[in-house]
Amino acid sequence: MEKLTFEKRQLCDIQGRLFELALAAGLDCPLFIASFMDSKAAAALDDVYDRLQWAGEEYILEELNDEVGGLKKAGIVYPTEVMYWIGYTYRYWHYYTGEYSHEIYKIADAKTMNECWLGFHTFDVEMAIDDLKEIRKQKQEKELVCRGSEGKAI
Repeated sequence: MEKLTFEKRQLCDIQGRLFELALAAGLDCPLFIASFMDSKAAAALDDVYDRLQWAGEEYILEELNDEVGGLKKAGIVYPTEVMYWIGYTYRYWHYYTGEYSHEIYKIADAKTMNECWLGFHTFDVEMAIDDLKEIRKQKQEKELVCRGSEGKAI
């Protein structure tokens, strides 16, 4: 992949700051991430161009809150560095693979991203994404091995 343009790197940063802002607003981190990644707001950021891309993280958070009928306060919290890395990496992932946010979340949910942060945050972002995709592939292969011929667990 060619290097990301300045504008795409800015959007990665905006999404990272959005995830930090959700933490600062006292939102449940895994629920926020799940809500965002399956939202119209995330789909707008996935688009080639949408006005929401340049609205800023505060406005995007308001849009998401309205879309889901209120984001859940309190609950599980992740450190600021983790939230930024997750948000940045998810946006970068879209540019790197062309996959949409809701598809990316199915491969690496909030729990997986939080668990992998310590080992992966120092990697090149593309390497981290490739490794996250490999983890998902290995989990799927393991699930297939654990099932009988009729789709029942052994």
